Amino acid sequence: MVPVKMQIAYLYVTIKTIIMNSPKSSAIVIASLMVFACHPYTGKAQAAKPVAITVNLDKPTGNMNPIWAWFGYDEPNYTYMKDGKKLLTQISKLSPVPVYVRTHSLMVTGNGEAALKWGSTNMYTEDSAGNAIYSWNIVDSIFDTYVQRGMKPLAQIGFMPQALSTHPEPYRHYWKPGDPYENIITGWAYPPKDYKKWGELVYQWVKHCVARYGKKEVESWYWEVWNEPNGAYWKGSMEDFFKLYDYAADGLKRALPTARVGGINIAGQRSQQAQVWTNSFIKHCISGTNYATGKIGSPMEAILFHAKGNPKLINEVVRMDMSVQLQDIATGFKIVSSYPETKNLPVIIGESDPEGCAACGMATNPQNAYRNGTMYSSYTAACFAREYLLADKYNINFAGAVSWSFEFENQPWFYGFRDLATNGVDKPVLNVFRMFGKMSGKRVRTFSERMAPLQQVVDSSIRGTQTEIGVLASSDKNTAGVMVWNYHDLALKGTAEPISITIAGIAARAVTLTQYTIDSAHSNSYEAWKNMGSPQSPTTVQIAVLEKAGQLATVGRPVKKTVKNGKLLVSIALPRQAVSLIKLDW
Repeated sequence: MVPVKMQIAYLYVTIKTIIMNSPKSSAIVIASLMVFACHPYTGKAQAAKPVAITVNLDKPTGNMNPIWAWFGYDEPNYTYMKDGKKLLTQISKLSPVPVYVRTHSLMVTGNGEAALKWGSTNMYTEDSAGNAIYSWNIVDSIFDTYVQRGMKPLAQIGFMPQALSTHPEPYRHYWKPGDPYENIITGWAYPPKDYKKWGELVYQWVKHCVARYGKKEVESWYWEVWNEPNGAYWKGSMEDFFKLYDYAADGLKRALPTARVGGINIAGQRSQQAQVWTNSFIKHCISGTNYATGKIGSPMEAILFHAKGNPKLINEVVRMDMSVQLQDIATGFKIVSSYPETKNLPVIIGESDPEGCAACGMATNPQNAYRNGTMYSSYTAACFAREYLLADKYNINFAGAVSWSFEFENQPWFYGFRDLATNGVDKPVLNVFRMFGKMSGKRVRTFSERMAPLQQVVDSSIRGTQTEIGVLASSDKNTAGVMVWNYHDLALKGTAEPISITIAGIAARAVTLTQYTIDSAHSNSYEAWKNMGSPQSPTTVQIAVLEKAGQLATVGRPVKKTVKNGKLLVSIALPRQAVSLIKLDW
């Protein structure tokens, strides 16, 4: 039974949301009140009619490309630290294809000390005469960690070394959660005092990478210049950025002509300002005069932009907002598809997240309380499903979406950072990516009577009086996967709802069925930690329990099922914000 207090809170927030989004919708509000008064939600799954889902494995709709197998983070020096290496190993193992990794500050001056929103490699300094001194030790430690695990850098050419910056002081910052975000912006965000030296630095770095890792390996990477130049990360003009890009791309291509480079990794793509930047960048690369070479055009082998959601705290309830993130994506896809020169290029969402600051914990930003539990998991499942659909709609060559979420060394347990693991223990959201890793081949036709249409979610997210029971399915030669979620923007609890899944088009007489689930009792280290009393100094035994709880868990054991006329009926139950993967093997 869901407590009456929670029912009232749910109704209050729902009605307030309706009024805020559409003040004229008083009839809807009154209807909601009447429905609640006559049929208060009891949470009794057994009394409800099962939600019907159908899956047709023999009706493909597109490729199940591993767009989710991309990750990134602000602090590059976490890469080779204890928990960083452990998490990268976990990420590399969950994917059947190489995972791409993006990180900031690969060119920043400093001693390699890790801190929030900060990192450094000290790859470039100068002697007293202004001659360049190159040092690759720290950046090699970062890339070595990736390559040793079969991962690929989405290598960011940035930020500005202190010796090259037009405003070298102040340079090192000491930001902490609660401080103004703009405090992170220091000398690394400025244009170079000498663009030729900047281009030569990129040339020397890429030349070194080819010598260290081999031409074939570096050809498989992507390179990108800077980050969010339309925002605080760039203290120059748009033309200054194009000059920065041209010299960087020229240095890259001189070292490795077959290297892949792109941009522009803009922030807030749906805004008019961001659209001006992206369109201007594309036009510069197509027909503008190259600042480095004097020729027409600049290399552009990928298009990158960012997409973020916008959670809020309303009457002490977290309310997510998927719509703004999807609007960023839809806007970026529209722009890419509008140019003959870009419509077939790989598109990478350089950061694709529920909101914008991974290092802003829930202590200072209470709306980020979604991060530890299953809300983050179900949001991720529902959002990636729509990203596939948007790529289909605009016929985009969708290469990947970077989840800007990693780990933070030596921080409190479950502090509320946007991370995949805490103190070496995997959080529930990582298990969604483990589920995606078990899906391959083709996406197939699905239907759920409780799944919202694409445009509705793009316009207004999931805000109705009911949760969404959504589905994404794939089929390969001898396997199939059906991902199902029970999602709503409001972070309220609810007991399990019954779901009836009809899977048709199975090319086998018998299958092995495995159900993986993320809920309060499965694949959930956070609930296990809370059940221990939320210890900040857990014992060795407790840590072992948490590590086990953080792995992707099954509901029962795999079972053999007989297939009749190519069909199989599967019945499951999912509580609010839970995710399940039904995997069939034959």
